[in-house]
Amino acid sequence: MPTGTVRLHRVLKAPPQRVFRAFTEPAAMCRWLPPYGFTAAVQQMDARLGGKHRMSFTNFGTGQSHSFGGEYLEFVPGERLRYTDSFDDPNLPGTMTVSVTLKAVVCGTELQVVQEGIPEAIPAEMCYLGWQESLEQLAKLVEPEIPSE
Repeated sequence: MPTGTVRLHRVLKAPPQRVFRAFTEPAAMCRWLPPYGFTAAVQQMDARLGGKHRMSFTNFGTGQSHSFGGEYLEFVPGERLRYTDSFDDPNLPGTMTVSVTLKAVVCGTELQVVQEGIPEAIPAEMCYLGWQESLEQLAKLVEPEIPSE
């Protein structure tokens, strides 16, 4: 059965270490990853090589939820993260792989995300829309420079 791939690129005005933390801390993931109209809950996040993660998104309007999770395959703080995701829903079979690459640039961090193995039932353009919303929220989380009190 065919699967899809999406590739995203952004430059964020934040250091790579801060962007990396946004991908590995449960509270941060709940803040930026769910697309507009969804909330998130993290059930498990053992952010390390070989560690497992599990979370769910809930449609705020309908209350319907879907859960997914996987394993960290690559874990280089501030530089690279690669992990798997599988949906609990049998109508969304297969295992996706998400690769996150961070590179320090003069104004912050160049971010590249590649999500492969997207189930056939999810149109690639819908994936792009969801990721674009998520990355807007990521920027709003990591870019502000808020001084310590």
